[in-house]
Amino acid sequence: MENTQNLETLKFPIGHFTKPDLISEKDIKNWIETIEMFPSKLKNTVSNLSAEELNWKYRPEGWKIKQVIHHCADSHINSFIRFKLALTEDNPTIKPYDESKWAELIDGNCDDISSSLLILEGVHTRWTMLLKSFDTSDLAKTFIHPESKKTYKLKEIIGLYAWHCNHHFAHIEQALMHKGKF
Repeated sequence: MENTQNLETLKFPIGHFTKPDLISEKDIKNWIETIEMFPSKLKNTVSNLSAEELNWKYRPEGWKIKQVIHHCADSHINSFIRFKLALTEDNPTIKPYDESKWAELIDGNCDDISSSLLILEGVHTRWTMLLKSFDTSDLAKTFIHPESKKTYKLKEIIGLYAWHCNHHFAHIEQALMHKGKF
C-alpha cells in the first residue's frame, strides 16, 4: 500500500487540481500570474542542464525532464487555442490529443529544449495578454471536452493550467532532487 501511495505522490507531487466552489477575482489574478511567470521560472531552472540531466525521470516509468518541457509546450499551445475557440465560437467541442504518444515523437523526446522554451515564452506572453483582457462574460465562456463529455468554463481552465504549470515544475524539481534515480 505504501508503495502505491508513494507512486501517487511522485506522480502528483502537488496533489490533483481541485476547483474551488467559488472562483474569486483574486484566484483568477493569482492563476494568471502563475501562467505568466511559468516560462521564465522554467527557463531559469532548466536552461543550463546537461543532456544527462535532461534525461532524468521524475518517477519510475515517468517522463524525462526534457519530455516534461516539450509536453508543456504542446499542452499550452493546445490550451491557448482552446481559449481562443471558446472566445470566438459558441461552446465549441475541442480536439483532444494523446499526450503520451506526442511525448514519444522525435520533437517530444529531443535533448534540445530551446525551441520548447521559446514556444512557452511566446505562447504564454500572448495567452497572458488575452487572459488579462477578460471580463466576466469572457470568464463564463465554455468549451466541451469530448473525452469527458463535460462543459468547462474558461475561468476554471485558467486554474487548471496554473496548476498544470506548478504540477510539471514540481516534476522537474523532483527529478533534479533525486538526480533521476528512479
